[in-house]
Amino acid sequence: MSKANGSTPRMLAEALEGPAVVERLLRENAPEARDLGRFLARKPPAFALTGARGSSDHAATYAQYLLGLAVGVYAGSLPPSLFSLYRATLSLSGALALFFSQSGKSPDLAAAARRARTRGALTVAFTNDPASPLAGEAEVVLPLHAGTERAVAATKTFLAELAAFLQLVAHWRQDRALLEAIERLPEFLDAAARAEWPRFLEVLAGAEHAFVLSRGPAYAVAQEAALKLKEAAGLFAEAFSAAEFLHGPVALLEPGFPVLVLAPEDVALEGVRSVAEDLVQKGAALLWAGAEPGPGEPLAVPAAPHPYAAPLVLAQAFYPSAARLALARGNDPDRPRNLKKVTRTV
Repeated sequence: MSKANGSTPRMLAEALEGPAVVERLLRENAPEARDLGRFLARKPPAFALTGARGSSDHAATYAQYLLGLAVGVYAGSLPPSLFSLYRATLSLSGALALFFSQSGKSPDLAAAARRARTRGALTVAFTNDPASPLAGEAEVVLPLHAGTERAVAATKTFLAELAAFLQLVAHWRQDRALLEAIERLPEFLDAAARAEWPRFLEVLAGAEHAFVLSRGPAYAVAQEAALKLKEAAGLFAEAFSAAEFLHGPVALLEPGFPVLVLAPEDVALEGVRSVAEDLVQKGAALLWAGAEPGPGEPLAVPAAPHPYAAPLVLAQAFYPSAARLALARGNDPDRPRNLKKVTRTV
Protein backbone atom coordinates (compact mmCIF):
# COMPACT_ATOMS: atom_id res chain seq x y z
CA MET A 1 0.00 0.00 0.00
CA SER A 2 1.32 3.44 -0.93
CA LYS A 3 0.66 7.05 -0.11
CA ALA A 4 -1.41 9.25 -2.38
CA ASN A 5 1.69 10.27 -4.36
CA GLY A 6 2.46 6.61 -5.07
CA SER A 7 5.44 6.30 -2.75
CA THR A 8 5.82 3.71 -0.02
CA PRO A 9 5.61 5.27 3.45
CA ARG A 10 9.00 5.51 5.13
CA MET A 11 7.51 3.92 8.25
CA LEU A 12 6.54 0.84 6.26
CA ALA A 13 9.84 0.66 4.39
CA GLU A 14 11.85 1.00 7.59
CA ALA A 15 9.70 -1.56 9.42
CA LEU A 16 10.50 -4.05 6.68
CA GLU A 17 14.22 -3.42 7.24
CA GLY A 18 13.91 -4.90 10.74
CA PRO A 19 15.25 -8.40 9.95
CA ALA A 20 18.35 -7.05 8.18
CA VAL A 21 18.99 -4.53 10.98
CA VAL A 22 18.80 -7.23 13.65
CA GLU A 23 21.07 -9.52 11.65
CA ARG A 24 23.67 -6.76 11.32
CA LEU A 25 23.39 -5.77 14.99
CA LEU A 26 23.86 -9.33 16.23
CA ARG A 27 26.99 -9.68 14.12
CA GLU A 28 28.54 -6.29 14.93
CA ASN A 29 27.76 -6.26 18.66
CA ALA A 30 28.77 -9.85 19.39
CA PRO A 31 32.24 -9.09 20.86
CA GLU A 32 31.04 -6.25 23.11
CA ALA A 33 27.91 -8.13 24.22
CA ARG A 34 29.99 -11.20 25.01
CA ASP A 35 32.53 -9.24 27.06
CA LEU A 36 29.92 -7.28 28.98
CA GLY A 37 27.79 -10.38 29.53
CA ARG A 38 30.72 -12.31 30.97
CA PHE A 39 31.65 -9.40 33.21
CA LEU A 40 28.10 -9.20 34.57
CA ALA A 41 28.05 -12.94 35.13
CA ARG A 42 31.21 -12.62 37.25
CA LYS A 43 30.03 -9.48 39.07
CA PRO A 44 26.22 -9.42 39.08
CA PRO A 45 24.71 -6.04 39.94
CA ALA A 46 22.77 -5.63 43.16
CA PHE A 47 19.87 -4.18 41.17
CA ALA A 48 19.23 -2.44 37.87
CA LEU A 49 17.59 0.77 36.67
CA THR A 50 16.35 1.75 33.23
CA GLY A 51 16.05 5.22 31.76
CA ALA A 52 14.21 5.99 28.53
CA ARG A 53 11.42 7.94 26.82
CA GLY A 54 8.76 7.02 24.24
CA SER A 55 9.26 3.80 22.30
CA SER A 56 12.59 3.31 24.02
CA ASP A 57 10.80 3.16 27.37
CA HIS A 58 8.90 0.17 26.03
CA ALA A 59 12.23 -1.45 25.21
CA ALA A 60 13.17 -0.71 28.82
CA THR A 61 10.03 -2.56 29.98
CA TYR A 62 11.22 -5.59 28.02
CA ALA A 63 14.64 -5.28 29.65
CA GLN A 64 13.11 -5.13 33.13
CA TYR A 65 11.23 -8.38 32.56
CA LEU A 66 14.26 -10.17 31.12
CA LEU A 67 16.51 -9.06 33.94
CA GLY A 68 14.16 -10.62 36.47
CA LEU A 69 13.38 -13.75 34.46
CA ALA A 70 16.71 -14.58 32.87
CA VAL A 71 19.37 -13.39 35.34
CA GLY A 72 17.48 -12.87 38.60
CA VAL A 73 18.18 -9.14 38.92
CA TYR A 74 15.44 -6.76 40.01
CA ALA A 75 15.03 -3.77 37.71
CA GLY A 76 12.95 -0.64 38.04
CA SER A 77 12.36 2.47 35.97
CA LEU A 78 14.41 5.56 36.75
CA PRO A 79 12.49 8.76 35.98
CA PRO A 80 15.17 10.86 34.23
CA SER A 81 13.84 14.03 35.86
CA LEU A 82 14.94 12.75 39.27
CA PHE A 83 18.46 13.65 38.18
CA SER A 84 18.00 16.18 35.37
CA LEU A 85 15.35 18.36 37.02
CA TYR A 86 15.14 17.57 40.71
CA ARG A 87 18.84 16.86 41.33
CA ALA A 88 17.97 13.93 43.58
CA THR A 89 20.74 12.23 45.51
CA LEU A 90 20.50 8.47 45.10
CA SER A 91 22.98 5.82 46.15
CA LEU A 92 23.50 3.57 43.13
CA SER A 93 26.56 1.68 44.31
CA GLY A 94 26.57 -1.77 42.75
CA ALA A 95 23.72 -0.92 40.36
CA LEU A 96 23.46 -1.45 36.62
CA ALA A 97 21.91 1.58 34.87
CA LEU A 98 20.60 0.93 31.36
CA PHE A 99 19.66 3.83 29.08
CA PHE A 100 17.70 3.33 25.89
CA SER A 101 17.41 6.08 23.28
CA GLN A 102 17.24 5.86 19.51
CA SER A 103 18.81 9.29 18.98
CA GLY A 104 20.70 9.63 22.26
CA LYS A 105 20.12 13.39 22.08
CA SER A 106 17.64 14.10 24.86
CA PRO A 107 19.36 16.21 27.53
CA ASP A 108 17.53 14.56 30.44
CA LEU A 109 18.76 11.08 29.54
CA ALA A 110 22.34 12.25 29.08
CA ALA A 111 22.17 14.04 32.44
CA ALA A 112 20.69 10.97 34.13
CA ALA A 113 23.44 8.76 32.72
CA ARG A 114 26.10 11.19 33.94
CA ARG A 115 24.61 11.35 37.44
CA ALA A 116 24.06 7.60 37.64
CA ARG A 117 27.70 7.03 36.80
CA THR A 118 28.91 9.47 39.45
CA ARG A 119 26.61 7.84 42.01
CA GLY A 120 28.26 4.45 41.53
CA ALA A 121 26.29 2.67 38.78
CA LEU A 122 27.71 0.86 35.78
CA THR A 123 26.08 2.75 32.90
CA VAL A 124 25.21 1.17 29.56
CA ALA A 125 23.65 3.01 26.60
CA PHE A 126 21.67 1.40 23.80
CA THR A 127 21.50 4.02 21.05
CA ASN A 128 21.58 4.31 17.29
CA ASP A 129 24.12 7.16 17.47
CA PRO A 130 27.37 6.13 19.21
CA ALA A 131 28.53 9.76 18.95
CA SER A 132 25.45 11.12 20.77
CA PRO A 133 25.51 12.94 24.12
CA LEU A 134 24.01 9.90 25.85
CA ALA A 135 26.70 7.61 24.45
CA GLY A 136 29.34 10.06 25.63
CA GLU A 137 28.10 9.82 29.21
CA ALA A 138 27.86 5.99 29.38
CA GLU A 139 30.70 3.65 30.24
CA VAL A 140 29.56 1.04 27.72
CA VAL A 141 27.73 1.66 24.46
CA LEU A 142 25.89 -1.00 22.47
CA PRO A 143 25.03 0.61 19.11
CA LEU A 144 21.80 -0.31 17.32
CA HIS A 145 23.30 -0.39 13.80
CA ALA A 146 19.90 0.52 12.34
CA GLY A 147 21.09 3.10 9.84
CA THR A 148 19.23 6.38 9.46
CA GLU A 149 15.63 6.19 10.61
CA ARG A 150 13.69 9.02 8.94
CA ALA A 151 10.12 8.12 9.87
CA VAL A 152 8.95 9.85 13.03
CA ALA A 153 7.47 6.60 14.32
CA ALA A 154 10.32 4.33 15.40
CA THR A 155 10.23 0.76 14.11
CA LYS A 156 13.57 -0.78 13.22
CA THR A 157 15.35 1.00 16.08
CA PHE A 158 12.87 -0.42 18.61
CA LEU A 159 13.47 -3.92 17.27
CA ALA A 160 17.21 -3.26 17.48
CA GLU A 161 16.96 -2.16 21.11
CA LEU A 162 15.20 -5.40 22.03
CA ALA A 163 17.64 -7.51 20.03
CA ALA A 164 20.68 -5.78 21.54
CA PHE A 165 19.45 -6.42 25.06
CA LEU A 166 18.44 -10.01 24.30
CA GLN A 167 21.92 -10.67 22.94
CA LEU A 168 23.47 -9.24 26.10
CA VAL A 169 21.26 -11.43 28.31
CA ALA A 170 22.15 -14.54 26.31
CA HIS A 171 25.85 -13.94 26.96
CA TRP A 172 25.21 -12.96 30.57
CA ARG A 173 23.41 -16.28 31.14
CA GLN A 174 25.97 -18.09 28.98
CA ASP A 175 22.95 -19.90 27.59
CA ARG A 176 23.83 -21.91 24.49
CA ALA A 177 20.19 -22.61 23.56
CA LEU A 178 19.33 -18.91 23.71
CA LEU A 179 22.43 -17.94 21.73
CA GLU A 180 21.52 -20.45 19.03
CA ALA A 181 17.95 -19.12 18.96
CA ILE A 182 19.28 -15.57 18.51
CA GLU A 183 21.36 -16.67 15.53
CA ARG A 184 18.13 -17.82 13.87
CA LEU A 185 16.13 -14.76 14.90
CA PRO A 186 16.50 -12.77 11.64
CA GLU A 187 14.83 -15.52 9.60
CA PHE A 188 11.88 -15.56 12.02
CA LEU A 189 11.62 -11.78 11.80
CA ASP A 190 11.67 -12.03 8.03
CA ALA A 191 8.67 -14.39 8.16
CA ALA A 192 6.89 -12.04 10.57
CA ALA A 193 7.48 -9.05 8.27
CA ARG A 194 5.50 -10.82 5.57
CA ALA A 195 2.45 -11.38 7.81
CA GLU A 196 -0.82 -10.05 6.40
CA TRP A 197 -3.50 -8.83 8.82
CA PRO A 198 -6.57 -7.90 6.73
CA ARG A 199 -8.98 -8.19 9.67
CA PHE A 200 -6.80 -5.84 11.69
CA LEU A 201 -7.33 -3.19 9.01
CA GLU A 202 -11.06 -3.90 8.70
CA VAL A 203 -11.77 -3.76 12.43
CA LEU A 204 -9.65 -0.71 13.23
CA ALA A 205 -10.03 1.42 10.08
CA GLY A 206 -13.16 3.10 11.45
CA ALA A 207 -12.58 2.60 15.18
CA GLU A 208 -12.45 5.45 17.68
CA HIS A 209 -10.56 3.61 20.41
CA ALA A 210 -8.92 0.28 21.23
CA PHE A 211 -7.25 -1.67 23.98
CA VAL A 212 -3.99 -3.60 23.49
CA LEU A 213 -3.37 -6.44 25.94
CA SER A 214 -0.52 -8.82 26.70
CA ARG A 215 1.56 -9.93 29.66
CA GLY A 216 5.16 -10.55 30.68
CA PRO A 217 7.93 -9.48 28.27
CA ALA A 218 5.37 -9.19 25.47
CA TYR A 219 3.61 -6.45 27.44
CA ALA A 220 6.40 -4.16 26.23
CA VAL A 221 5.15 -4.70 22.68
CA ALA A 222 1.56 -4.00 23.76
CA GLN A 223 2.80 -0.62 25.04
CA GLU A 224 4.62 -0.03 21.78
CA ALA A 225 1.63 -1.07 19.66
CA ALA A 226 -0.70 1.29 21.53
CA LEU A 227 1.73 4.16 20.97
CA LYS A 228 2.00 3.42 17.25
CA LEU A 229 -1.78 3.26 16.92
CA LYS A 230 -1.93 6.73 18.48
CA GLU A 231 0.93 8.48 16.73
CA ALA A 232 0.76 6.89 13.26
CA ALA A 233 -2.87 5.87 12.84
CA GLY A 234 -4.49 8.58 14.96
CA LEU A 235 -6.36 5.95 16.97
CA PHE A 236 -6.71 6.38 20.73
CA ALA A 237 -5.34 3.12 22.12
CA GLU A 238 -4.26 2.09 25.60
CA ALA A 239 -2.09 -0.85 26.61
CA PHE A 240 -2.65 -2.97 29.70
CA SER A 241 -1.35 -6.12 31.23
CA ALA A 242 -4.10 -8.69 30.70
CA ALA A 243 -4.15 -9.14 34.48
CA GLU A 244 -4.21 -5.43 35.28
CA PHE A 245 -7.00 -4.88 32.74
CA LEU A 246 -9.40 -6.75 35.01
CA HIS A 247 -8.72 -4.32 37.89
CA GLY A 248 -10.72 -1.45 36.45
CA PRO A 249 -10.29 -0.72 32.72
CA VAL A 250 -12.58 -3.63 31.76
CA ALA A 251 -15.45 -1.44 32.97
CA LEU A 252 -15.07 0.60 29.75
CA LEU A 253 -15.69 -2.42 27.55
CA GLU A 254 -18.90 -2.43 25.55
CA PRO A 255 -20.14 -4.54 22.60
CA GLY A 256 -17.92 -4.03 19.56
CA PHE A 257 -15.05 -2.40 21.48
CA PRO A 258 -11.82 -3.35 19.62
CA VAL A 259 -9.24 -5.27 21.64
CA LEU A 260 -5.90 -6.35 20.18
CA VAL A 261 -4.30 -9.21 22.11
CA LEU A 262 -0.59 -9.90 21.58
CA ALA A 263 -0.21 -13.47 22.74
CA PRO A 264 2.98 -14.37 24.62
CA GLU A 265 4.78 -17.68 24.10
CA ASP A 266 5.46 -18.46 27.73
CA VAL A 267 3.64 -19.42 30.93
CA ALA A 268 1.47 -16.29 30.68
CA LEU A 269 -0.26 -17.61 27.55
CA GLU A 270 -3.08 -19.53 29.23
CA GLY A 271 -3.99 -16.65 31.50
CA VAL A 272 -4.04 -14.21 28.59
CA ARG A 273 -6.17 -16.64 26.58
CA SER A 274 -8.63 -16.95 29.48
CA VAL A 275 -9.01 -13.17 29.72
CA ALA A 276 -9.48 -12.94 25.96
CA GLU A 277 -12.19 -15.61 25.99
CA ASP A 278 -14.02 -13.67 28.68
CA LEU A 279 -13.80 -10.45 26.66
CA VAL A 280 -15.26 -12.18 23.61
CA GLN A 281 -18.18 -13.28 25.79
CA LYS A 282 -18.61 -9.64 26.82
CA GLY A 283 -18.90 -8.62 23.17
CA ALA A 284 -15.41 -7.29 22.40
CA ALA A 285 -14.25 -7.18 18.79
CA LEU A 286 -11.17 -9.18 19.68
CA LEU A 287 -8.12 -9.59 17.46
CA TRP A 288 -5.76 -12.40 18.54
CA ALA A 289 -2.17 -12.02 17.31
CA GLY A 290 -0.07 -15.03 18.21
CA ALA A 291 1.62 -18.22 17.17
CA GLU A 292 -0.82 -20.27 19.27
CA PRO A 293 -4.57 -20.30 18.55
CA GLY A 294 -6.89 -18.17 20.63
CA PRO A 295 -10.35 -16.62 20.65
CA GLY A 296 -11.59 -13.87 18.34
CA GLU A 297 -10.22 -12.99 14.92
CA PRO A 298 -6.83 -14.63 14.26
CA LEU A 299 -3.86 -12.53 13.15
CA ALA A 300 -1.01 -14.68 11.87
CA VAL A 301 2.29 -14.52 13.73
CA PRO A 302 5.06 -17.09 13.23
CA ALA A 303 6.37 -18.93 16.27
CA ALA A 304 9.56 -17.50 17.77
CA PRO A 305 12.79 -19.48 18.17
CA HIS A 306 12.68 -18.85 21.95
CA PRO A 307 10.05 -17.42 24.34
CA TYR A 308 12.31 -14.45 25.11
CA ALA A 309 12.42 -13.65 21.37
CA ALA A 310 8.63 -13.77 20.93
CA PRO A 311 8.14 -10.03 21.64
CA LEU A 312 10.43 -9.17 18.72
CA VAL A 313 8.46 -11.41 16.37
CA LEU A 314 5.19 -9.84 17.55
CA ALA A 315 6.52 -6.32 17.02
CA GLN A 316 7.84 -7.15 13.56
CA ALA A 317 4.48 -8.63 12.54
CA PHE A 318 2.61 -5.60 13.90
CA TYR A 319 4.60 -2.71 12.41
CA PRO A 320 3.78 -3.10 8.69
CA SER A 321 0.07 -3.42 9.44
CA ALA A 322 0.23 -0.34 11.67
CA ALA A 323 1.63 1.69 8.76
CA ARG A 324 -1.05 0.31 6.44
CA LEU A 325 -3.73 1.10 9.01
CA ALA A 326 -2.58 4.71 9.13
CA LEU A 327 -3.11 4.98 5.39
CA ALA A 328 -6.49 3.24 5.62
CA ARG A 329 -7.55 5.85 8.17
CA GLY A 330 -6.45 8.69 5.90
CA ASN A 331 -3.31 9.53 7.87
CA ASP A 332 0.26 9.93 6.66
CA PRO A 333 2.29 7.65 8.96
CA ASP A 334 5.43 9.66 8.14
CA ARG A 335 3.97 12.95 9.35
CA PRO A 336 2.16 12.41 12.65
CA ARG A 337 0.40 15.51 13.87
CA ASN A 338 2.36 17.59 16.41
CA LEU A 339 5.34 15.23 16.48
CA LYS A 340 8.94 15.42 15.33
CA LYS A 341 11.65 12.78 15.05
CA VAL A 342 13.90 13.89 17.89
CA THR A 343 12.29 15.14 21.09
CA ARG A 344 14.52 16.83 23.64
CA THR A 345 13.29 17.03 27.22
CA VAL A 346 14.99 18.24 30.39
